[in-house]
Amino acid sequence: MNDLTFASLLTPEGRALLDEVRGTAPAQELAVATRLRRAHPAELVSAALAQARLRERAAAKFGADAERMFFTPNGVEQSTRSTVAAHRAERLRALGVTCVADLCCGIGGDAIALARAGIRVLAVDRDPLTARVARANAAALGLSALIEVREADVMDVDVSSYDAVFVDPARRGGRGRIFDPEAYAPPLSWAVATARKAPYAALKVAPGIPHEAVPAGAEAEWISDGGDVKEAVLWFGTQPGLVRATLLPGPRVLRGRGLPDPPVRPPGRYLYEPDGAVIRAHLVAEVAEELDGGLIDETIAYVTADEHRASPYATAYEITDRIPFNVKKLKALLREREVGVLTVKKRGSAVEPEELRHKVLPKPHGANAVTVFLTRVTGGPTMLLGHPVQP
Repeated sequence: MNDLTFASLLTPEGRALLDEVRGTAPAQELAVATRLRRAHPAELVSAALAQARLRERAAAKFGADAERMFFTPNGVEQSTRSTVAAHRAERLRALGVTCVADLCCGIGGDAIALARAGIRVLAVDRDPLTARVARANAAALGLSALIEVREADVMDVDVSSYDAVFVDPARRGGRGRIFDPEAYAPPLSWAVATARKAPYAALKVAPGIPHEAVPAGAEAEWISDGGDVKEAVLWFGTQPGLVRATLLPGPRVLRGRGLPDPPVRPPGRYLYEPDGAVIRAHLVAEVAEELDGGLIDETIAYVTADEHRASPYATAYEITDRIPFNVKKLKALLREREVGVLTVKKRGSAVEPEELRHKVLPKPHGANAVTVFLTRVTGGPTMLLGHPVQP
């Protein structure tokens, strides 16, 4: 899609087409396209159908808003989930921020969340089409009065008059994800230098960023939504050196206290699987202390305890069996217990869950459900069997 094609989608004819193709199933696209091309330009029909597919994909991130918004393929892939953007916007609002320079704004997902929090936004992107899409999204959601979209190189933007800066560097290239923060576009070092010029700043980075790469004086926040780790954010102007894990919905926030590694102990009655954001933030020790538990292995982020304690930061399982790794023994045990639903989790094991599931449960033997953990216990390959503890 180019600028001209996108502009045609914003016309009355284009909007009418978007309404008409909404909900078109993939198997129906050819027939629908053939029919519509009798009355509309072929390129416009193709653009409308492509936009309908993007809106369907974007619904997972933007909910009902996706039906009114506009997207590019990269925009859907790289934009922030609306729940995460709303959390970040609320943090900035609570800090007293009234205006933000949103650099590398993409299709405008974060700008929308900031505007809905009552914050004025300068949204900047150097790609002409992306900037037009962001502008169209602000208009579609009735937020144009709070969002100014500017097509420019973010490195040329003066941010001195803004309360806060938000930077979301591009972390994908021609070969996929970029893991070196200095290979981001723009580089992390530039983003950090820009962040230090504002009273407050938030830099979105990949959740796999090494802790040693966190700049001095920054707060590091790892965010998960519904149990899935979504991103990490480097905050400036808040609490220097703080590490936190934020779990959405909620938010539920676990703050680091610099605790030593938990002790290693034999598996107890309960096994706890910490949320991914907790693990990424290196806050397993804080969870273990809360649960009065220890680790099953010094290199494995599973916490074990003899008594059950509910925690929003970890999922609890009651362990029924502990056996050395043995496929034949596991298969016999599952058959004996008439297991028909098998969930396989792994940490510290080279075995693929689907491969094991196919070997030990090619056909369901009953209605019972079991969770098996492929892991290590004090260095030895082990299988722990159990089931989730009901709230």
